[in-house]
Amino acid sequence: MRGARRRCGRGRALLLLALLPLLASCGAGWGWYVVTPTTPSGRANLLFLLDGMVWTVALSATAILLGVAVGLLVALLALSGRPFLERLARVWVEGIRAIPLLVLILWVYYGLPVVAGVSLGPFAAGVLALALSDSAFEAEIFRAGIQSIERGQHEAAEALGLSGWRKYRFVILPQALRRILPALGNQFVYMIKMSALVSVIGMQELTRRANELVVVEYRPLEIYTVLVLEYLVLILLVSSAVRRLERRLALPGDSRR
Repeated sequence: MRGARRRCGRGRALLLLALLPLLASCGAGWGWYVVTPTTPSGRANLLFLLDGMVWTVALSATAILLGVAVGLLVALLALSGRPFLERLARVWVEGIRAIPLLVLILWVYYGLPVVAGVSLGPFAAGVLALALSDSAFEAEIFRAGIQSIERGQHEAAEALGLSGWRKYRFVILPQALRRILPALGNQFVYMIKMSALVSVIGMQELTRRANELVVVEYRPLEIYTVLVLEYLVLILLVSSAVRRLERRLALPGDSRR
């Protein structure tokens, strides 16, 4: 199975390498000079675009970590067995999921200073908005994963003298994490792509920098092609890391190993 996966991965890489000359030949008259590494201006433009990747990664990673933490807390409240806490968790999930992410970003950036007197910069506002949106989806993922664990596992943990947080920490959550890892990986990929929306409030991430360069160079096709490739590389790296983690956490005999 591993050999087949490796061969499939090599096949994709060879396909991409084969397509590069075709892309270059088809785009000979496009104006690739704006992003070519062979000229000083092209190198400067590429570095300008690549610098935005640092902010995209920092923005996405911070928001995902906060979203996972809040989502897990909301999921535990939803499963607490206390009606008030369960309703509170349900209101959080349904309320946050009903707000479009772009609207949430704009409200956090422009609305918080008016409502709460808190003025946030583009990075902090973007992280907060992305984390809030992500937390609602993470909560449902965690809730489904925890509920999928058999009742016997709870009873076995309680028989060992574990209760409350220790039961979830040592028995329930490790098993649930293995089951929900593919869904978490999909959510991570989604958040990286949605981080592009933070460009509307001036965050200097990938999309914002590409837009600014288009205004200067007037070559949208070439610049946005580089932008697509940058996001493609990020997503492929995240997907590969998630698959590797899946294999590492898989139990003996699991087909994912």
